[in-house]
Amino acid sequence: MFVERGNPPGETTSQERRDTQQAGHRILGHVVRCDGSRAVLSAFAADDEAGDAAERWTVGRMISINLGSTRTVGLVYGVGKPDHAWRPGELNPIEVEVELVGEVQDSAAPGGKPVFDRGITRYPHVGAHAHRIRARDLEAVYDLAGRRGITIGHLSQDEQIAANIAIEDTLSRHFAVVGTTGVGKSTAVSLLMRKAIAACPDLRILILDPHNEFAASLPQHAVRIDSSTLDLPFWMFRLEEFAEVLFRGRETIPEEIDLLRDLIPLAKQMYRSGSAGSYTRRGADTLTADTPVPYRIADLLKQIDERIGLLDGKAERPVLRSLRVRIEQAAADPRYRFMFNSHLIEDTIHQTIGNIFRVPHDGRPVTCFEMAGLPSEVVNAVCSVLARLAFDLALWSEGRLKLLVMCEEAHRYMPADSRLGFAPTREALARIAKEGRKYGCFLGIVTQRPGELDPTILSQCSTVFAMRLANEQDKAIIRSAISDSSASTLSFLSSMGQREAIAFGEGVATTMRLKFEKLDKSLLPGQNKGNNPTADASGREVDLAAIVNRLRNGSAQQTLSPETSLVFADPADAASQPGDPDYRRPSSLLRRPVTEEAEQRYGLKPTTFGMRPHNG
Repeated sequence: MFVERGNPPGETTSQERRDTQQAGHRILGHVVRCDGSRAVLSAFAADDEAGDAAERWTVGRMISINLGSTRTVGLVYGVGKPDHAWRPGELNPIEVEVELVGEVQDSAAPGGKPVFDRGITRYPHVGAHAHRIRARDLEAVYDLAGRRGITIGHLSQDEQIAANIAIEDTLSRHFAVVGTTGVGKSTAVSLLMRKAIAACPDLRILILDPHNEFAASLPQHAVRIDSSTLDLPFWMFRLEEFAEVLFRGRETIPEEIDLLRDLIPLAKQMYRSGSAGSYTRRGADTLTADTPVPYRIADLLKQIDERIGLLDGKAERPVLRSLRVRIEQAAADPRYRFMFNSHLIEDTIHQTIGNIFRVPHDGRPVTCFEMAGLPSEVVNAVCSVLARLAFDLALWSEGRLKLLVMCEEAHRYMPADSRLGFAPTREALARIAKEGRKYGCFLGIVTQRPGELDPTILSQCSTVFAMRLANEQDKAIIRSAISDSSASTLSFLSSMGQREAIAFGEGVATTMRLKFEKLDKSLLPGQNKGNNPTADASGREVDLAAIVNRLRNGSAQQTLSPETSLVFADPADAASQPGDPDYRRPSSLLRRPVTEEAEQRYGLKPTTFGMRPHNG
């Protein structure tokens, strides 16, 4: 807002030199008090309305205090008159409160660019001249010092200076975008992802999208997975995650969990041995309830039936019957087809992981996991599985696979109250936050309520883009999580405009107030969802029959465009529903004749499910 562009590069004139036509009392002040982080300037103000507003002392101005070869840079956060009295027509003495940001030093090479340092080696003395900062010094303040940067907008105080962030540091050390509803968080995230993909072509991005809005904003880069196209076999769930599905998000019963812990390994061994008889192996290849090995629901139910029939198991029969009913209900629920589809009993882990995490990405490195159509009681379990797989993939790829997990509405998965949420989801995301950067797994946090987010997770985000926040608790959380922020900087959070943010942390040279680039309207998140109440709806009638059909089927079927379709997410035939033998894709392995519903659901056909894949 307040810069001067009159000096050419390399000019050796004094920094406080001004145009002779400018009013000196408006643009020049003197230091009257200074401590380790702040200073107070003495200046004058007048009531001349004809003057240039840019020459007045106002909050938000970046100023420079001249110390010869170095200039101390400060940000004005308060302006006032000591006696609280205004005298029209006179020069009124005022006090300007400044937060010290760092210092700029002239380059030793003739004509070289100034260099900015966050530290202050020489503090201003009383009486030092202060004035608005020069454009060359302002550019030095936000220079990335050789780090590879991307431009995401421009500075709020000078539209001619680009706002750059160091992309590697922003991604590898995790980042967060916070702000109240309607300030443009989703648009900013979409812009950041576009820039990240362009700068890092080998980066894969998984978006946990609770509002189904990001696929439309990344049509050339993203594929979409929703409740009707997700293939996530039940045997890839760990015991806690599988129990979350069976108990529908309610408190688990310890006796039933103990039974599952004993019976699931037996069912997995039956699948691996390919016969009804099984035995528990001991040694390095021992199977546990958490081992990602396929098994059949039919074998698990068979183990339960055998336990019920034992003479010495009368005491646990009620628990076994209750567990059996839970498993049957979950497997029969049409909303859980993504877990219990007939073909998911085959060992399809390579195809499942490859499709979700885009290996290979085929020019579309972004996966939008749309959760709006998923049952609410399984969202936590599915997010836990995906976050855990993301970390494990990055870990065992030895850094060759770079993954970014974007968590929209992150306070859902990582609430500040440890008694809320799903513990495995919290642990999986916390592991990425604490250890992911070592292995190439990165975390992006998006939330409108940072006060409800686990502060430990937020403190792991080394770069934060704070958009408009009005809640004092939210601002206090941001203030405590960011080491180099201050109350004076955060005081702007409640008055910032659309697409405007204050960026802190490792990804920027210093605390920066910026305005994000404007995206084309067709690329705004959620643009194709019909959420504009003023849009023209002529010629479009509400199809109540289709809506009721979706409600009864338990899934929100959508026709996907070729740009956003997956290999396994092609538009389904209207005559074939999820779980039917010919649903989605033909395969010699997955398409076997099935005659009875029970055989299809539980995999009783030994020639279809439970045998090792074979050629033929």
